[in-house]
Amino acid sequence: MVTILALSAALAYGVADFLGGAVARKSTALKALTWCVPIGLAVVLASALLGGGSASPGPMAWGLAAGLSGGAGLIAFYRALARGPMSVVAPVSALAAAVLPVAAGIARGERLDASVLVGVLLCLVAIGLVSMEEGDGGKAVAGRRLLDSGPIMAAVSGTCFGVFFVLLKAAGDGSGLWPIVGARVGNLVIVAAALLFMALRGRDLGPKVSGRTLVALALLSGSLDAGANVLYFMAVHNGLLSLAAVLTSLYPAITVLLARVAYSERLRVIQRVGMAVAVAGVALVTVG
Repeated sequence: MVTILALSAALAYGVADFLGGAVARKSTALKALTWCVPIGLAVVLASALLGGGSASPGPMAWGLAAGLSGGAGLIAFYRALARGPMSVVAPVSALAAAVLPVAAGIARGERLDASVLVGVLLCLVAIGLVSMEEGDGGKAVAGRRLLDSGPIMAAVSGTCFGVFFVLLKAAGDGSGLWPIVGARVGNLVIVAAALLFMALRGRDLGPKVSGRTLVALALLSGSLDAGANVLYFMAVHNGLLSLAAVLTSLYPAITVLLARVAYSERLRVIQRVGMAVAVAGVALVTVG
């Protein structure tokens, strides 16, 4: 069950990231998130009401903390997608997001069967392989600060997502889906704070998300991201943190493939190898 849920979360995250990145490229990260985050909150709120449970203070607080970290990660991630190739940004973020929960799981005393452990390690290797790109002699960051480059922002976002994964595990599963509602509220708080900061500084917020197509993509991205949150939450509370987080972090394969189709971003041999390794890793985890 955990494998199916986590891989379904990876699929939803992968499509959501591609769509969100497409919107951010036409507008800005913050403008895209002003559409994605509220619709995501509406989706998880409806799911929590239908799913039952109670909004207990403790789990909601864990969820809110997770959302604050996840919200910061979303801003960094969408900014990275707007600045660098999706086929590089998504895997770098995912690798950073996977390592932290694995370390946390081991620290919690989680122990995997031999075949599952090998599968998890293969998945981590796969994420790294898919993230490799050709050297560009530093031209990719020429004319802008290194810390604001796509890969660096992707690593920052991945770290935030890793904290998000760990905190949702800590939220427990005795309150239904309400911790996810808390998480989406945290997302909204971060986005609102970022918008306020930009407004007070007199910064240009960039072009609006306009047009039916772009708005529809933003709403679909937010809905899928919220659905992925729910699937991951169910996965991590039906199995081990390290296993659920690593399988969920395979979402770059979806983003990379979609970017290949939509933007003709070339899939290098090493990235193809990475995807093959990912399939082998998932197969071992499933058998185990």
